[in-house]
Amino acid sequence: MTEVAKSSSEVVVVRNKQVIFKDYVNGYPKESDMIVTSDATICLELPKDDGGLVLLKNLYLSCDPYMRGRMSKPFEGTYVDSFVPGSPISGYGVAEVLDSTHPDFKKGDLISGSTNWEEYSLITNPESLIKIQHTDVPLSYHIGILGMAGMTAYVGFYEFCSPKKGDIVFVSAASGAVGQLVGQFAKLYGCYVVGSAGSKEKVDLLKNKFGFDEAFNYKEEQNLGAALKRYFPNGIDIYFENVGGKMLDEVLPNMRLQGRIAVCGMISQYNLDRHEGIYNLVFLLMKRIRMQGFIVIDHYHLYPRFMETMLPLIQERKITYIEDTVEGLENAPAALVGLFTGKNVGKQVVAIVHE
Repeated sequence: MTEVAKSSSEVVVVRNKQVIFKDYVNGYPKESDMIVTSDATICLELPKDDGGLVLLKNLYLSCDPYMRGRMSKPFEGTYVDSFVPGSPISGYGVAEVLDSTHPDFKKGDLISGSTNWEEYSLITNPESLIKIQHTDVPLSYHIGILGMAGMTAYVGFYEFCSPKKGDIVFVSAASGAVGQLVGQFAKLYGCYVVGSAGSKEKVDLLKNKFGFDEAFNYKEEQNLGAALKRYFPNGIDIYFENVGGKMLDEVLPNMRLQGRIAVCGMISQYNLDRHEGIYNLVFLLMKRIRMQGFIVIDHYHLYPRFMETMLPLIQERKITYIEDTVEGLENAPAALVGLFTGKNVGKQVVAIVHE
């Protein structure tokens, strides 16, 4: 912390390192689309006559694929606001409350929720913050396995995939923050699980760390359709979709009757000016497939039930979780950009200050 000035009442004003969004992005994002600066300052004490504010010291930040959409100009149908050029990037984080005029939060509380990519954040709408009750797990878990990634895996698999014991399950982008959990949920449920990933290292993780029955490197497959027939000779009951494009197109004819597809993400399409077409949609009809897109923010009423399920799995070590952590806010732009080239292994986290 760099002290800038003190008033007569000893109120501390400090420089506030930030990651500023430069301008709207076309194609793949670059580190240069973000600027790391310490030009801003912030007062570390709130005015007591201004109720409903919370001042945070950010500890961990989450890098998530959905943030690519926020780097584009606002467009019709989007479910989340675009970043504002010239302002700090925002996303999910874990933070400590330094000061509060909101009745639900006090100094020293630990929270998870939406914050800015900066050392300190003033939150004017703290209703979206969740007070962390469970500190017997790493704090970073609250933006991963116990946060949006975990909730996404839980809602997508249990609510939309309607699993049955013995189902044959395929997970794309399976080593990512969501995919690694979906595969393990499916194994705990008694399913046969295959995952795809983009490197030998990630394939080995799926089979040897996360317990997938099989896994393959899609980058090494000349013919995705043939690969799917090889790994799923009897077809697929459940497809957990994280990729879109050619993968989805080849999965459709390999689905079984009454198959279910939960559409969580389509990372292969986020950086394209024109999205790839899907040509095998006729199989939705022929095989009576149910395909459902979902956004996890619509399902946070299930959060208490999710925590009742997930915490025992973690405590009893029935589930494995991998984070890919970079140190320092100055490395956050590279971490975010790396998501779209498959650089990360597991959940991508930026550690600003360790707990």
